[in-house]
Amino acid sequence: DFATAWFAKAARYLKTLQEQAEALKVKVVPGDFAFVSTNSIVQGQPVPSLFGPLFRDGWRLKFAYRTFPWESEATGKAAVHCVITGFTRSEVPEKRSVRVFDYDWSTRRTVEQEPVHTLNAYLVEGPNVLVEKRSKPLSSLIPEVVRGSQPTDGGNLIVEVEDYPVVAADPMAARYLRPFVGAKELVQGLERWCLWLDDATEEEIASSPVLSARVAGVVHMRVQSTKKVTQELAQTPHLFGEMRQPLDPYVCIPRVVSANRPVFTVKRFSADTIASDATFTALDPDGFLFALISSSMFIIWQRTVGGQLKSDLRFSNTVVWNNLPLPEVSEEQRTKVIAAGRKVLAAREAIEERAGEPVSLADMYASLATMDPALRAAHDELDSAVDVAFGATRRCSSEAKRLEILFERYQELTAAEEAAKPAKKPRARRRTAK
Repeated sequence: DFATAWFAKAARYLKTLQEQAEALKVKVVPGDFAFVSTNSIVQGQPVPSLFGPLFRDGWRLKFAYRTFPWESEATGKAAVHCVITGFTRSEVPEKRSVRVFDYDWSTRRTVEQEPVHTLNAYLVEGPNVLVEKRSKPLSSLIPEVVRGSQPTDGGNLIVEVEDYPVVAADPMAARYLRPFVGAKELVQGLERWCLWLDDATEEEIASSPVLSARVAGVVHMRVQSTKKVTQELAQTPHLFGEMRQPLDPYVCIPRVVSANRPVFTVKRFSADTIASDATFTALDPDGFLFALISSSMFIIWQRTVGGQLKSDLRFSNTVVWNNLPLPEVSEEQRTKVIAAGRKVLAAREAIEERAGEPVSLADMYASLATMDPALRAAHDELDSAVDVAFGATRRCSSEAKRLEILFERYQELTAAEEAAKPAKKPRARRRTAK
C-alpha cells in the first residue's frame, strides 16, 4: 500500500531528530505523527508490513478513528473508506488514555468510545499481535480451503436463467447441466447453471448442437486471448480453465459479503453443485465447518484480521482461515457444535416452509434486528457451543471478550508451533589454511 510510505518517512524523520538532539544532549519531547489513510492499512496482509517495523521501533497508537466514509466533494457520495491513526513514542501512561472514535453509519455522526489502555494494529484493544498470511491452517482441526473453479470461457459454459430452457431441451446437454454457485448466487438465492463436461466424450459433444456450439465459442475466446496460458487452454475447450470442484459434500464460502450481516453467510452443498471462483470451498462431511464459520466467533475474527472491499468483508484463505486459532476440541464439544449448526439449518428450512418459497440468505440475515426469532435463538445456541470450543466458560457477552480469547489462542498456537520447530544446527567453523 503506497500510503504506508508516508508513515515510514514520518517515523524515520522524527526518530532522526530525536537521535540528533540526544547526541547534542538537548532534551526534546518525542514527536508524534498522524495520517488519514485508506482503511486497508489495518486489514489483512498489509498490517504486519506497516505496524511490525513501527512497533519494533517503539511507536504505539495514541488515538484512532476507525473506518469511516470519505465523501467525494463532487458527488457527495462515499468514494473510499478511511481511518485516522496517530502514533507516539512517549511512555505508556498507567491510566486508559488511548482515544478511540467510531463512525455511526445510521446517524452519520462521530462517536467517541471509552478510552482504552492500548490499541493493536487492528485498532482493537489487545496485544500487538500481527497476523501474517500462512500457506496451511494453524489449527490441526480444520482443512485447507480452496478457490472454486474458474471457467475462463467467455460465458460459453455458463447457463443463465433465460438460456436454461433451450439448453435443458437438448438431451445430451441436459445430462451435463449442473447448478453453478458464486458469491451472489449463494447469498441472494439466484439461479445459475453451468455445463460441467468433465466426463463428456468428443462424440457426445459433437452429437449435441448446444454443446458443440458452446465448446466452439470457448475455443474462439481462448485462442483470441493475449495470455499464453489461456491460449493453451483452447486444447481442452470443454473443460473449465481451473477445476477445483470437491467430490464430496462441502461448505461454500463467498469471497465477499456485506459487513452489515450479523453472521458470515455460508451454505453446504453436494458435489453436484459447482462452486465458482467467486467462492471458496472446504470438504465438510458432518457440518462442523458450516457451524464454525456461521458463528459470531468467526465473523469477529474475519472483521478484525481480514481485508475489506470498501466496507464489505473479504474472505481470505491465507490470512483469515489459515490463521483461525481453533484449539483442540473434545469429541463431545465437536458434537455439540455440529448439532447447533444443524439447528441453524433447520431454522432456515422452517422460514422457507412458512414462506412457501425459497428465501435468500440476504433476506434471512439482513440485520440482527430483523432476524427470525427462531433463527436468532439457533445462532445464540451455536455461539454458546463455539465460544466454549475456543476456551470460554460460557457464551461470551461481548465482541471484546471474543477478541481477547481469539488473540490468546492465536498466541498459544503460534508459540507451540514455534517451540515444535527443530533447533537450528550451529554452523561449522571454516578452517583456514596456515
